[in-house]
Formats: sequence, structure tokens, C-alpha cells
Amino acid sequence: MINHTMLVKFAEEIPDADLDQFLADIEQTSKATGALESFAARRHIRVPGEEEIPAFIASVVVQLRVADVAAFGTLLADPAVGEVFDTWRGRRPFEVAWVNHEAL
Repeated sequence: MINHTMLVKFAEEIPDADLDQFLADIEQTSKATGALESFAARRHIRVPGEEEIPAFIASVVVQLRVADVAAFGTLLADPAVGEVFDTWRGRRPFEVAWVNHEAL
């Protein structure tokens, strides 16, 4: 199993409805590739004072799980997956950091 964990940081505050749609678009498009085994996403929980810390503070964490490297390649190679990210980046700019890893 490979977990692809993404930390997504929007440039500006994003309304809940837009964030819900962003996540739904990623999930639906990833599932359509046939390579996705599971999808999970959670919003960042803000704590007082964190805005003072010089760090990459994500808006949301997303985890995609696939069987192996070949399945991950299938997911990433699907043009629709890239289009979802390009479309959303055009609507609401964001940055992404990620790590591919085994289960924690």
C-alpha cells in the first residue's frame, strides 16, 4: 500500500462550500481512475497564535491510498486528475506539499 498524503494551503480563506466541492472533485476524479483504494480528507483545526508561526499551515489534509507504485502512476497519469487541480488552482490559488509513504 502507498499513501499519498497532501497538505493543501489555499492562498486565501476558502468558503466551506467551495472546500467541500474541491474535495469532492478530487475524490470523484481519483476514484474514476480505478486505481484509488481509499480517500480521506480533514480540515485544519486552527489554534490561537498559530498565525504567528513561520510555517506552512495547510487548510486541509488529503490522503489517497493505492495498492502500489503502478497504481499510483495510473492515478497521476489520468488527465482528468491534473485538470481538477488546474481548474481549482485557477479559481482559488493554492500550494501543495505531499509525501508518499506506507501506513503510519
